[in-house]
Amino acid sequence: MFDPVIEVLVLAAVALIVLSRLYMALGRGGNDRPVQRPSASPAPSETNVAELAERRERRVSDERPIFTGPAAGGLEDIYNADNSFTVSGFMQGAKMAYTMIVGAFAKGDRAALRPLLDDDVYEAWDAAITARQTSGEKTFELLRIKRAEIESAELDGDTARVVVRYEAELGDGEITRTAKEHWTFMRNVRGTDPNWILDDVDTVD
Repeated sequence: MFDPVIEVLVLAAVALIVLSRLYMALGRGGNDRPVQRPSASPAPSETNVAELAERRERRVSDERPIFTGPAAGGLEDIYNADNSFTVSGFMQGAKMAYTMIVGAFAKGDRAALRPLLDDDVYEAWDAAITARQTSGEKTFELLRIKRAEIESAELDGDTARVVVRYEAELGDGEITRTAKEHWTFMRNVRGTDPNWILDDVDTVD
């Protein structure tokens, strides 16, 4: 049989261990740390409002495109009249237009040409297609665009005009030649139609 004294001591030790763990789990008298309530955001001061306005103005200024080169003045005038205008977007469209127009002219596709050309240009190219078909002259097709860059730009009232210098390699299956031309594209910046049309074509050296 166990000694009564030892048995009491063992029971007391077990009780002490249980009580200490219960104390650690619950904490002394619950959570002693005060509950932190979110503080209300301070009302913006006049200084903060001024700083925010300055930041917005600076951001708008940073986003404004910078035009360079001899056509910079005209391009800026066009942008001021139509903030959606960008040189990169225009040149992407100008290269696509050149490819479509030269391809349609080579095929004699008047329906494809008509919405892309001004009346005077269409009449001249329509006559050229008729003469080529009558004479049986070979058709030169576009092989590649070697160069395309803005030569000049202007805003005349609501009409924007941008002149693009192209150098392209054309071929008829036997002969290859380089075409060097200035194409003038125009658009009404106040109109709803975002497309530019070919207004004039000049051969350059």
